[in-house]
Amino acid sequence: MQLDNATIKRLRGIGHELKPIVMIGNKGITPTISEEIDRALSDHELIKVKLPAGTKEERDVIGEQLAKAAKASLVHSIGRMALLLRKNPNANPKLSNLSRHAQ
Repeated sequence: MQLDNATIKRLRGIGHELKPIVMIGNKGITPTISEEIDRALSDHELIKVKLPAGTKEERDVIGEQLAKAAKASLVHSIGRMALLLRKNPNANPKLSNLSRHAQ
């Protein structure tokens, strides 16, 4: 999904307030991690993921792999944090970070 600059800016603002839902350890992307990210994206639509330590290039690759595996968009990546977005038309408004932070 292609996002315009205004949308990315708004999503980054929402993501700034979020705490990481999933933390990836030294084992990398495991099936359990993939399932948890899929569940979190279905519930929250916009999530923050804490990436493992490594070089910037390694973290960028992991962020792209996560987005591709979850069929999501990588909104932003800075340091060890990645912000993923996957819209859910049937999202629960009480859980969805997009609905709760709607302007």
